Amino acid sequence: MTDEKRDYKDTVFLPKTSFPMKAGLPQKEPGILARWQDEDIYAQLRKAREGRETFILHDGPPYANGDMHIGHALNHVLKDMVVRTQSLLGKNAPYVPGWDCHGLPIEWKVEEQYRKKKKNKDEVPQKEFRAECRAYAAHWVDVQREQLKRLGINGDWDKPYLTMDPDAEATIVGELLKFAKSGQLYRGAKPVMWSPVEKTALADAEVEYEDITSTQIDVAFEIVESPVEELVGAHAVIWTTTPWTIPVNQALAYGPEVEYVAYKVNGRVILIGSAPELTKGVFARAFDSTPDKSTDIVWRGLGADLAGTKVRHPMHHLGGFYAELRPMLAGTFVTTDSGTGLVHMAPDHGEDDFDLCKANGINPKFVVEGDGRYREDWPWLGRGDERNMSVINPKFNAPDGPVCSDLRDAGALLSASTDYEHSYPHSWRSKAKVIFRCTPQWFVPMDKPGMVDIVDNNAEARWENEGGHPEPKGTLREAAMHAIRNTRFVPEKGRNRIGSMVAGRPDWVLSRQRAWGVPVTLFVDRKTGEYLVDDAVNARIVESIRTHGVDGWDEEYAEAILGPDYDLDDFERVTDILDVWFDSGSTHAFVLESGKWPELKWPADLYLEGSDQHRGWFQSSLLESCGTRGRAPYDAVLTHGFTMDAKGMKMSKSLGNTVSPLDIMRDYGADIIRLWALSVDYTEDHRIGPEILKGVGDQYRRLRNTFRYLLGALDGFSEEERVGVEEMPELERYVLSLLGEVDRTLRQAVDDFDYNSYVRALVDFCNEDLSAFFFDIRKDRLYCDAPDDMRRRAYRTVLDVLFHALVRYAAPVLVFTAEEVWGTRYPDSGSVHLLEWPEVPAAEASKERWEALRNLRERVTEAIEPFRREKTIRSSTAAEVTVPADAVPEGFSDEDLADLFITATVSRGQVDAVSVKPTDMAKCGRCWRHLPEVAEDGDACDRCAEVVAEMEEA
Repeated sequence: MTDEKRDYKDTVFLPKTSFPMKAGLPQKEPGILARWQDEDIYAQLRKAREGRETFILHDGPPYANGDMHIGHALNHVLKDMVVRTQSLLGKNAPYVPGWDCHGLPIEWKVEEQYRKKKKNKDEVPQKEFRAECRAYAAHWVDVQREQLKRLGINGDWDKPYLTMDPDAEATIVGELLKFAKSGQLYRGAKPVMWSPVEKTALADAEVEYEDITSTQIDVAFEIVESPVEELVGAHAVIWTTTPWTIPVNQALAYGPEVEYVAYKVNGRVILIGSAPELTKGVFARAFDSTPDKSTDIVWRGLGADLAGTKVRHPMHHLGGFYAELRPMLAGTFVTTDSGTGLVHMAPDHGEDDFDLCKANGINPKFVVEGDGRYREDWPWLGRGDERNMSVINPKFNAPDGPVCSDLRDAGALLSASTDYEHSYPHSWRSKAKVIFRCTPQWFVPMDKPGMVDIVDNNAEARWENEGGHPEPKGTLREAAMHAIRNTRFVPEKGRNRIGSMVAGRPDWVLSRQRAWGVPVTLFVDRKTGEYLVDDAVNARIVESIRTHGVDGWDEEYAEAILGPDYDLDDFERVTDILDVWFDSGSTHAFVLESGKWPELKWPADLYLEGSDQHRGWFQSSLLESCGTRGRAPYDAVLTHGFTMDAKGMKMSKSLGNTVSPLDIMRDYGADIIRLWALSVDYTEDHRIGPEILKGVGDQYRRLRNTFRYLLGALDGFSEEERVGVEEMPELERYVLSLLGEVDRTLRQAVDDFDYNSYVRALVDFCNEDLSAFFFDIRKDRLYCDAPDDMRRRAYRTVLDVLFHALVRYAAPVLVFTAEEVWGTRYPDSGSVHLLEWPEVPAAEASKERWEALRNLRERVTEAIEPFRREKTIRSSTAAEVTVPADAVPEGFSDEDLADLFITATVSRGQVDAVSVKPTDMAKCGRCWRHLPEVAEDGDACDRCAEVVAEMEEA
């Protein structure tokens, strides 16, 4: 034995690559992004896919108000994934981003700036105020645009759509005028949700519900007329949690099928429902007692017996409105679940109240003004009353507040307490309570018959109408429900969610009483109350808005817009603005149909937003499009859940549990956010936090190391080295068959928009099938076989196939890393994002045989592990293994098994378990395998000796 053995290090074909293990994404990604912008990758992609089948995802406009938050990040990564995977499939999938720029949130922020400067918004000319709102929105559009670009979102960033562009505003006005021309607009007075703080009506989507504690009161209304003689002089008792509505009471409601009882208590007769729990509640609140058998009952009967009964308001001594008797009316909505079984009716401030009173000829009085205070001339609590304050002020409704105090003085307040807990609507912007307030507003009717041509986008789901007309007409609600049936929803539960909302929604309130928005461009005839419908006037309206923006509806242009055929004095120019949801609901018209982006088409293949948009953008787009085009502007709708903190709690600045995508990009890189967003089950609410991001980072490193190995192992690979599938060993064919399965899985995931499954399949394949199995087994071939050896060439051929497939599969997910990987191997071949879905060569291998073999391999690895821990065996290559003969699939020799298990030898025995012992064979100094032909440790085995000799000769 010689003292020194040859060092074979320089004869081993180790992987070589400049691709670093350490990603350094925060430093590297901005440079890649800058190159994409310089080379205009988006334009290159449009050119490359020109003329192909299109896939149009229409971007729902985020609000131009503040930095990008984690919800924005998830939303836009999902959209980018949709567009990139469709493009990878070879489709022309453009992406035009956009922003919602009008509306109360921006106006509110500008007003906040005014308040800080002690400036009154109402003293600023509206044109100047709107200009400030426009500037505010433009600032945040620019900020968010750069933040979204940094996230790797590929789109037409130089030409986004903005709802405040004059062309967009003109289109929105044009859409409104289509509703007007078809008779789908009316001005009506109905209770709508109103914010006294923001002084405007709110849409359902602008309201959130919070638990509050309110004052609850029981009030006695004296019965002065009744067909039931015993009740004259008695008091009908109502219960309410809104004391502020008592000053506008106009009637009481009873349930016609409800049983009522008149009790005599403390010398007063009270009429309430007879339900035991209800009665106990009234007696406890009003009399601090419990009714029993001795309680004097004056009368018992059904609500229907009360028809024709009239009561007087507790404040009747004020005269005028309060002196008028209040009828008791039959209301089917009255229950005995809570309260007294009798309900006070204020048609100004409740939907049931309004409908019941209207049906009985009772009209609202419009006494609460926009700021929530009673109007100046109202006889009770008018502006001259120093106690008059906003009706949402707790002091106003308190037991010692003006309403309760006056009722108490009148002897009508039976109880008042501040302990009633319930859910109540609030403005999600100001967080202040809202009220139902009846005001004149502009509405689109949901159930006006014969308004809409109902169009099918699915030949298998024809609309069934009673008349069987070839061009069916129906209500807007019918059209919308039909469109919902025709639309694909991902997940499917979205269909029922939006369907139930549309089925039960009231008429669409279009008008708002604010300044920053698209105007309701209607002229109303002062004599008839009808709005003007004239094509020539409408054309001038649209052109004025296109020329001057929303300022084009100002008074200075009114006469010119009306033209010579009409006298401006005969018309009222409506000064309301449109609900901002009408703006965003019209984006399909000015983005997909305008021709400004010729690569787009109508309808969109997909809308994608958070699940809250079932009552927001999805619904407003649906109603707008159905009202003007008879069908939805989309063929499919995808919704995602909300991002919670690591504990599953809703994120809130006040709780300090928000996670900023800007911080994540700064610390980890955008690809980590993308991998997180595409790994979660986005169809449900999901979580993010430091530990979750750490797990995502580990996942990323494994993917990166897969690419690093492929790049190193393919160093110097050329086409001359390629081997046909039919010439490959079975292991290579098996891995190609697995790749084929992964390819099919990923294609299906793209079709299903199932990106969680997409990422999981990709990661599992790289980790379990490649790194832990294929690469591990074949590293000996790669390092030690001769370069021209057919088996090594076959392995490297498969690695090349894997590289081209995996870099494409990963490109929509890890947009920066995939570009880095591609550029490392092909620095002069353009962007990876211009490539198309890979062609995977067909290969057959028995999946069952290989699964059985891999299971046996795992058993062998587990059996060796104790020896490794004890350092009896330092490497599996030094283990001699005996396996159960019946566990070995057919067609594998013992030598094959030793290669596949990376052991010294494998033998079969009539045993139940795997057994292991250290080998006494010497180890090759080059490949480190223990082989019988190696005389001493450090000598070369026959294969290695031959390879080294060839290298030396060369």
